[in-house]
Amino acid sequence: MSYFKKSFLLLFVTSITATSYAQGNFEKMGTQAFMKSDYKGAVVQLEKADAGQANATVLKMLGYSYYQCGDYENSISAYSRLIALKPTDYSAYYYRGKARLNVANAPKESLNQMRESFYTSALKDFTKAIEINGEEDIQILQNRGIAYKDYAIFKSYKIKKATEKALCVTIFNNSISDFQKVLTVQPGRKDILSLIDYVKAQITSLK
Repeated sequence: MSYFKKSFLLLFVTSITATSYAQGNFEKMGTQAFMKSDYKGAVVQLEKADAGQANATVLKMLGYSYYQCGDYENSISAYSRLIALKPTDYSAYYYRGKARLNVANAPKESLNQMRESFYTSALKDFTKAIEINGEEDIQILQNRGIAYKDYAIFKSYKIKKATEKALCVTIFNNSISDFQKVLTVQPGRKDILSLIDYVKAQITSLK
């Protein structure tokens, strides 16, 4: 091997080692900020640690930190990358679903035309999380019930045909079904009972 090639390889390996060391430090500092619930600080460090690397631990913390900072679009992106690495991580689907629902309910003007897509994608994420983790996780069921409710309300504003009204009623009933499943585990929850009453009133208003 020529001197030039040896020098180039040494420089390359040294660069890789230095980069890995720096990213490790950023991950450590990001983790420390994350554990202190300093999510803005965590984002700053974890973005440097991420730098396009396929690190599931970093992506999981980064996605949650973005979410807590209200940066739902970046949260969705981070969780999508995490799902590509760990497709059975139910929490990634759960929080991506929550982020998508937040975008759907309060979209930026540029995303307004995509609201329906965000609603349906959120529902798919919650459903996938339930498939992986089971219906015993009432937190996911509750959030899917809320997503069904919000989606049905959104659809109800655009009703022009009897078939569209029937679809809204079906979506509202899906919401009630999820809330009732929550009540089987935690009977008497007033917040869930109130949500069911609200959804039933929405169905009545469509008739």
